[in-house]
Amino acid sequence: MKHPVLRVALLAAGVLAAGAAQAQASTAEGIAKYREMLQDGNPAELFEMKGEELWKQKRGPKNVSLEQCDLGKGPGVIKGAFVELPRFFKDSNRIEDLEGRLITCMETLQGFKGEDIRKTAFGRGEMANVTALATYVATASKGMKFNLPQSHPQEKLMYETGKRLFFTRGGTHDFSCASCHGSDDKRIRLQDLPNLTKNPGDGIGFAAWPAYRVSNSQMWGMQLRLNDCFRQMRWPEPKFGSDATLALSTYMGVNAKGAESIVPAIKR
Repeated sequence: MKHPVLRVALLAAGVLAAGAAQAQASTAEGIAKYREMLQDGNPAELFEMKGEELWKQKRGPKNVSLEQCDLGKGPGVIKGAFVELPRFFKDSNRIEDLEGRLITCMETLQGFKGEDIRKTAFGRGEMANVTALATYVATASKGMKFNLPQSHPQEKLMYETGKRLFFTRGGTHDFSCASCHGSDDKRIRLQDLPNLTKNPGDGIGFAAWPAYRVSNSQMWGMQLRLNDCFRQMRWPEPKFGSDATLALSTYMGVNAKGAESIVPAIKR
């Protein structure tokens, strides 16, 4: 027969464990309800509408639209393009993600200076237009499954480079991408941290951007999302369209194979 003090201790431990489990379940339910409320009337729809207008509008020094832009599925085809990006493009001879490819089209079709756009701060000028365009294009693939191509040598190289970079530790805090996104059941405040090394976490993470950020009332594309991750890790922030961001996007995108795109998402 257990000692009375031991029985009390075990009972107390059981009560505490049950209470912790109940509190955790209650918190999870509260977060789910909060996100459900946010999803109702997602402001991302406004960016999608703006992107559609920009896609069809004749603009730039050449005064033409982007309706002949080839995003990998043929000139003007947007449905299904997002879930196969980043990928290799023969005309530019490099790997491009959605945002980078849009700038390529703005440069070649409309006559904009791509380098000037890439230097523009997020949310301003033509960079804000790129985000709106990316939202429009990505939304056309909502519900479709990711299937990034890996047939070209550059695509395979980008994946392997992204994988190595994902697990590389550095900066003043000795952080890596894997510090937050390399295992299951991690959370910062109310934000779940998906495991981006496997399904379905990579789909929840990678497949959610572009997304509307409630905390700052801005629409974020994947380039800005990665830029902010570098900032939070106290790493030097990458340039727009750098090989580092393209490699990480390729790694996460390939890992997301079979996951459904939920763009345009909404984040806290």
